[in-house]
Amino acid sequence: MENFSNKQEGESQWLPISDLMSVLMMVFLLIAVSYMLKVYLEKEKIEEVAITYNKLQNELYEDLSTEFDEDLKKWNAEIDKTNLSVRFKSPEILFDMGIANLKPDFKIILADFFPRFIAILHQDEYRNDIDEIRIEGHTSSYWRAETTEDRAYIYNMELSQDRTRNVLDFVLSNEKDSELSKWIRLNVTANGLSSSKLIIDKDGNQNRRLSRRVEFRVKTNAEKRIAKILGE
Repeated sequence: MENFSNKQEGESQWLPISDLMSVLMMVFLLIAVSYMLKVYLEKEKIEEVAITYNKLQNELYEDLSTEFDEDLKKWNAEIDKTNLSVRFKSPEILFDMGIANLKPDFKIILADFFPRFIAILHQDEYRNDIDEIRIEGHTSSYWRAETTEDRAYIYNMELSQDRTRNVLDFVLSNEKDSELSKWIRLNVTANGLSSSKLIIDKDGNQNRRLSRRVEFRVKTNAEKRIAKILGE
């Protein structure tokens, strides 16, 4: 009888532990399912944002291409669909070598280009999804023969920054609409990049001429939207 009693007591102690393990297994399973569901929903949200902004980028590219189709060739400019940039590729029209002042022909181009460019971006379907409009100044890595690479980079950085500030000053001073001027000040930036983004030829060498350029690049807020989803 004593052995039977001890056996019953042992089984009665084992059953609660078994039940506890079952409960813990269920808890872990629920946590795992909940985590997987969260990851799935985040993935769905990110894909939705990506699809939306891919559509927006394509539509904006089409609008810019349609607007400037007849002008790009005479300006020696192009629109890059991958990063939504309008690139002006004739350095001899833009600035004199080593000089930050805009040349007269470039002023004429900007006076025609920028109001039309900004009018498209300021439309209802685009302006709330634009994070930044960057005026980018690029140079080659060359300065003078006796200049080290590091010093040439710094000198060209100062030059490219001065050039983009002058471009921004010119286009902003020509804008007469006070509300649009305010929007430009909030969204358009001047960015001198020196020789950090060189144009490289097929042979692997930099193309000095094409590296000396000005670009107007549009950044949407897709990255911020995705980062916010991940943060939440």
